Amino acid sequence: MADSLFLEVADFETDVLTGIYSEETGKPQPLRISVTARLSPADRYLPDTPLAASKNYMDLKFAATEALPKDVHFKLIEAVADHICETLLLQDARVEAVTVKIVKLAISENGEKIGMTLTRERR
Repeated sequence: MADSLFLEVADFETDVLTGIYSEETGKPQPLRISVTARLSPADRYLPDTPLAASKNYMDLKFAATEALPKDVHFKLIEAVADHICETLLLQDARVEAVTVKIVKLAISENGEKIGMTLTRERR
């Protein structure tokens, strides 16, 4: 079985224009996002292995914050996740798959986690 490397940035919050109901449109919604990227790892990681042998995990956060267009309203959070996946897959050929989990914080009433998870593999 081949080795895999999973990079992860979990449970950060950002505001995104999303939603289908009238009370959601026109204003950013708070989302809790986790992003995991699967890469083929290097043969070995030694103490002096440079960052170029992996991927900067802050690229994962960037794809879910700064790389999301601020003036686009995503009706579905699935579309937000799709944009994040495509950004990371286009950004780096070493990324084999991306998983994005999104929780809509504004609709939680009793601390439940209402959201979705999308995994996109390189085709």
